[in-house]
Amino acid sequence: MMPMLDPSQLAIREMQEDEEQMVLELLKDGFKDTENRLILYVLTRPVVLLLLAVVSSGLRFLLNSFVAALLGPVLLTILALKLLLRRSPDLGGLGAYYRSGQRGLWVAVYGGDDVCGCVALQPHPQGATRTAELRRLAVSRWYRRSGVGRRLLAFLEAQARAQGYERMVLYAAVVTKAAIGLFESSGYRPTGGRRWLGYTILQEFSKEL
Repeated sequence: MMPMLDPSQLAIREMQEDEEQMVLELLKDGFKDTENRLILYVLTRPVVLLLLAVVSSGLRFLLNSFVAALLGPVLLTILALKLLLRRSPDLGGLGAYYRSGQRGLWVAVYGGDDVCGCVALQPHPQGATRTAELRRLAVSRWYRRSGVGRRLLAFLEAQARAQGYERMVLYAAVVTKAAIGLFESSGYRPTGGRRWLGYTILQEFSKEL
């Protein structure tokens, strides 16, 4: 059930030092859900199923265990995908990372002290002129579908414009349908993606500011 929020009680401000662990837990909660759905998505693609079957058949001639030959390729695929998804320099220290350079991280706070979402901004890592990258947009489970994500998105776009950026880029996992719906309804359009084993797992969106 969607919570009814008083918009006047929702504020967005820079993350404070004592909120870093709370924000990290919020992000991890979102990671876990997205990661599990994305792994299931990849493992059920026809080409991936075929590759796993071929590798398992080959391993049966090398291993004495049918179970190991069957589960080994699946577990290795899951591990590789987890490492790919979690490869990010900011998670080791959110505060230090986003206080440096032209980066920033903000939190949505409801009722004065309830941190219910976050969003971050950094220059596009590939050096695209006047292009910013939206990162770490997350909303806690209780506050989802209540407008917090849209408020955070609008806030970040305003921050980017104020810093002189003319274009925003972001990446969304293909299984995050609600997030993709938010971005598309806010004017973002698909402009590319990142592929793994022949399938797009992260879709790139961009918008002129």
